[in-house]
Amino acid sequence: MISAGDFRNGMTFEMDGQVVQVVEFQHVKPGKGAAFVRTKYKNVITGAVVERSFNPTEKFPTAYVERRDMQYSYNDGELYYFMDLETYEQIPISKDILGPSFAFVKEEMEVKVLSYKGNVFGVEAPFFVELQVTNTEPGFKGNTATNATKPAVLETGAEIRVPLFIDEGDMIRVDTRTGEYMERA
Repeated sequence: MISAGDFRNGMTFEMDGQVVQVVEFQHVKPGKGAAFVRTKYKNVITGAVVERSFNPTEKFPTAYVERRDMQYSYNDGELYYFMDLETYEQIPISKDILGPSFAFVKEEMEVKVLSYKGNVFGVEAPFFVELQVTNTEPGFKGNTATNATKPAVLETGAEIRVPLFIDEGDMIRVDTRTGEYMERA
């Protein structure tokens, strides 16, 4: 059991039959009245974010979310297959569970598969990936005075904005959380 007074960012617990994760918390001690914990938490299954205040003595059962390292193998339409790196078993995961950061994952890349009580609810891509630019317009020399960008298609099919000096065939580093260009690789 975990009490609301012990909340920390990233902590998972069960509430009303749902598994939630603390996104943000703040202990508030007003001049008048009892202290409370103002919390922003996310339902890990649906992704819904809710703000709520808790009494610091409220208790909740701890939820253990399993994070397993797996390798993305291939997809056949709606199902994406991942291989467990320890047991070598293949696990199919539906496309709607993957999330937006999966657009930057290519075959044979390692990811973390999140599950709770055996039910897979998400896939975490690495924070930074190195991908090749497969299609973009040619850059122009000397046009670096502004922070201008142009669209580029990566080897995974994802489209992002890159600086004008990036050409086709260049390897770049991408932040999968924001989908932004970081630097040349």
